[in-house]
Parts: sequence; structure tokens; C-alpha cells
Amino acid sequence: MNAKNRKTLTAISQEPIRSEFYWKEIEYLFKALGAEVTEGSGSRVRVALNGVRAVFHRPHPQNITEKAALKSVRRFLTTAGVK
Repeated sequence: MNAKNRKTLTAISQEPIRSEFYWKEIEYLFKALGAEVTEGSGSRVRVALNGVRAVFHRPHPQNITEKAALKSVRRFLTTAGVK
């Protein structure tokens, strides 16, 4: 995991949650952690990490992720054992 991925992980973990976060940064973080990321139907993205699976919706038409989705990402990472 490079410095940019560590910075993304730290930003996701902080309170209050940042309001503007690019989805690509989150996908790069998943891949850097060794997660299996696959495309679902429509804007769905399936992620599997350390035996934990989740489905997220890629934001559109803009690439900015909302706070509620970031909370879901945070919960997924915590459940998968990422600190």
C-alpha cells in the first residue's frame, strides 16, 4: 500500500466524515488492500476482502461519494479487519 492509499484510509477513518471523496480513490484502496473488486449490473461494484463481501453503488453522474456511502465503506473495512 502506497502513501496515497494510506492517506485515503486515514481520511475514511476520521470524524467527521469528509463530504467530498472521489470513488476512484476508494477503489484503488480496495485493490491495494488485496480485495477482489468486480463489476455488478448497473453501477454496482462487488468487493470481497478477508472473507467479507459487500456491494456498493458507484456514484453517478458525478464521481463524488456521499457521506452515507463512506460510512458503509468504513463499516466494511472494519468488519474485514482493516485498521
